[in-house]
Amino acid sequence: MNIGLVIYGSLDTLSGGYLYDRKLVEYLRGQGDTVDIISLPWRNYAAHLTDNFHFRLSKNMDILIQDELNHPSLIGANRGKHFYPIISLVHHLRCSELRPSWQNDFYRAVEKKYLQSVDGFIFNSQTTQNVVNELAKSNKPSIVAYPPTDRFGEQISESEIIERAQNPTLRILFLGNVIYRKGLHILLKAISLQHITFRIDVVGSLASQPAYAQEMMKQATVDGQSATIHFHGSLDNQPLIELLKQSHILVVPSSYEGFGIVYLEGMGFGLPAIGTTAGAASEIITDGKDGFLIQPDDAEALAKYLSELDADRNLLIRLSVNALKRYRKQPKWEEIAKSIRDFLHVIARGESPEAIHMQE
Repeated sequence: MNIGLVIYGSLDTLSGGYLYDRKLVEYLRGQGDTVDIISLPWRNYAAHLTDNFHFRLSKNMDILIQDELNHPSLIGANRGKHFYPIISLVHHLRCSELRPSWQNDFYRAVEKKYLQSVDGFIFNSQTTQNVVNELAKSNKPSIVAYPPTDRFGEQISESEIIERAQNPTLRILFLGNVIYRKGLHILLKAISLQHITFRIDVVGSLASQPAYAQEMMKQATVDGQSATIHFHGSLDNQPLIELLKQSHILVVPSSYEGFGIVYLEGMGFGLPAIGTTAGAASEIITDGKDGFLIQPDDAEALAKYLSELDADRNLLIRLSVNALKRYRKQPKWEEIAKSIRDFLHVIARGESPEAIHMQE
């Protein structure tokens, strides 16, 4: 099957969404499909909207996947004449992010037009599916296919988790690009409210929002915590694996996550995860069992949980073991990717299932 994939920029971009796209392309090509990457240049949102005046879809494919991130560029092209189904791969909606309501009202109107212009959906979570269906009022063919979370495999045993918990310094890992939405500022505020012995390792690109990243590094210095807060930038697999093995807990208090690949990746190393109630983190984290869920921007609640885990290492061990068990329950990527390919073939053949779901 000849498949197209529309993205912004490079498929090698480091983020959870691009990891999903990259692994899907790798799987499809491995099964013998041809996948052509159609890359549009990264610009600002207004410039992307101007793509509608000139960007047109290629004719030579059986089915087209569009990363929903590209939505402002594609409405005009989708409404033009095309001879194959268009499937939107939705990681999360832009209008779901935390920003002033007037801005989100505008994004919501644009995204609604885009969502209504496609023929079906691949969703990364049930939360994303519900949000899209509510906005688009759509019952188009769809599949819920969870992202790849098993790229590192299972790297730790329960005995190693128990041994690791004896380290008196609470090792906190923040894993994600250093952008405002990921909430590093909430973690730094929370840690300033506590008097615990800690180390924070920040792993993620410092180039996505450089002004914010500089502010975070400056804040760590001003608070006198530069010796205990380490900014690593993006890391290759092996250095990241070593940090995951050494850490006690993963904290990514995002204002919104369409899924949250990193929570499950951390759980594969026995790391309880702390996320927020906004978005799909609750599909992964069971509050009080394998991590904690806080309200967005609630640094005080985060500080309380960090203090409890530092003071009660039996609690830390219990949540860590449960986190590993939660990781083991997640469907493997090979199984999920096969379900996506089956879905694409059904749609390309012109069949119209009411809904196809890859359930946990």
